[in-house]
Amino acid sequence: MSDNDFVDVKELCPGIIVDPMYSRVDNIFKEVLYPVEACFIRRGMGKKLLEVQNELEKLSLGLIVYDGYRPLSVQKKLWKQCPDDRYVANPDIGSKHNRGAAVDVSLISLDGDLLEMPSVVDDLSERAHRDNDNFPQKVIANRQLLEDIMVSKGFIPLPTEWWHFDDSDWEKYPIEDVCLSELVKSHS
Repeated sequence: MSDNDFVDVKELCPGIIVDPMYSRVDNIFKEVLYPVEACFIRRGMGKKLLEVQNELEKLSLGLIVYDGYRPLSVQKKLWKQCPDDRYVANPDIGSKHNRGAAVDVSLISLDGDLLEMPSVVDDLSERAHRDNDNFPQKVIANRQLLEDIMVSKGFIPLPTEWWHFDDSDWEKYPIEDVCLSELVKSHS
């Protein structure tokens, strides 16, 4: 097994909650973009994500993952709906998501309660910006805790999205356009 292989987040660490927002219509784009409810990332990044989960569990917390690998064809659809590179990567360049080297995550208690964050995931406004401190201290502390632990394990935060983290080794992974249903088939 190579660090470049795709791995299903649920298989990697059953303690991580996976809630793939683009497999449902209740996302910001109001469209089902993934044909299956699955979340894949590169194995190398997955090892780091597992370290994050282990640290969070010491605090009676865990990760909830909303998105990981995103096929380039889906990136093109997102760009068509929101051609703003503060929030959506131009598909001509490609996204770290298209490499399987980015995750959209938040914090959840081990009892299943989401921790309060500055906004919902995929809020394409300044509420989502990491430097926006116009929130109660508890919300800022939750956002900072997520960022601190992710960074300590080798992730790079995106300034305009508190939930988005890139693997610091993202350049090792090529841009892909493999359908998620194909990845599910190849892992069953």
